[in-house]
Amino acid sequence: MKILIAEDDPVSVKILQFTLQHYGHEVVTAANGTEAWEAFDREPVRVIVSDWMMPGMDGLQLCQKVRQRVRTDYTYFILLTAINTGRDNLRKAMDAGIDDFLTKPLDREAIMMRLRVAERILEYTTQIRQLKELIPICMYCKRVRDDTNYWDQVETYIHTHTGSQFSHGICPECFDKQMGRAGLSVTPMP
Repeated sequence: MKILIAEDDPVSVKILQFTLQHYGHEVVTAANGTEAWEAFDREPVRVIVSDWMMPGMDGLQLCQKVRQRVRTDYTYFILLTAINTGRDNLRKAMDAGIDDFLTKPLDREAIMMRLRVAERILEYTTQIRQLKELIPICMYCKRVRDDTNYWDQVETYIHTHTGSQFSHGICPECFDKQMGRAGLSVTPMP
């Protein structure tokens, strides 16, 4: 996996980077939350391991920005914490969208177990997204059912969800059928 590390302590970055690369992961590093956000905004990754306390944007603020970014696949967010992080702070972190916690100093086995969980969660989110992208369409009239169980024309459904506009034409087969129903004889053009 490609993993973004946001950590202001150079020694912690090197240890974490070496560990992750040793297990075959691609690593992108950032020295603070702002740098991490810029890297993520340019090229989103599926896993972030971030220190909580960093100058400028901290780990919670980074996570909130990641969660607010539209049209982005789910990103699993692991927060590095001090050993004595109180329950209130852990609740704040969960409210910000943090998925998991690791305490410092880093335990190599613990990070690898967390990443295995991240892989499973990301696989499930991909499957759920694919299921949500299936559009229920009537096989007879070709209308589409929306989330409120209302059936609407395909064009209206797509316009509502994407903003796309449509122009209408007629394919040769339908043209021939419609002209035949109207009792008109049409000579094809050479």
